[in-house]
Amino acid sequence: MVQLVAGHCKNGLDIKNNLKPPGMCLAIPGKLIAITSQLDDTFRLGKVSFDGVIKEVSLTLVPEAKINDYIMVHVGAAISVVDEVEAKKTFDILKQLGELNELDPPDLTT
Repeated sequence: MVQLVAGHCKNGLDIKNNLKPPGMCLAIPGKLIAITSQLDDTFRLGKVSFDGVIKEVSLTLVPEAKINDYIMVHVGAAISVVDEVEAKKTFDILKQLGELNELDPPDLTT
């Protein structure tokens, strides 16, 4: 089963006809490639690859996450460890829907 996790960002969540309202955020699957900071077993930061785009995220909510695990990331925090196959399916669907634009760095040339 493909897992899409949605949450609130700016506006209230009001879904009608299965459409995503403006301001809704999705959790994005990525691969944990490094632990960058660790206060203890719970409070950790890690680098996550989203198809080659690297972001640093909080791992506090997933103390069980290990390097090479796939995790769902929502608003800069990993919220669950997920299966690699499902993570890749979800990422591909989000890519097809054009929901990954925020991962790309801004174009500063214009």
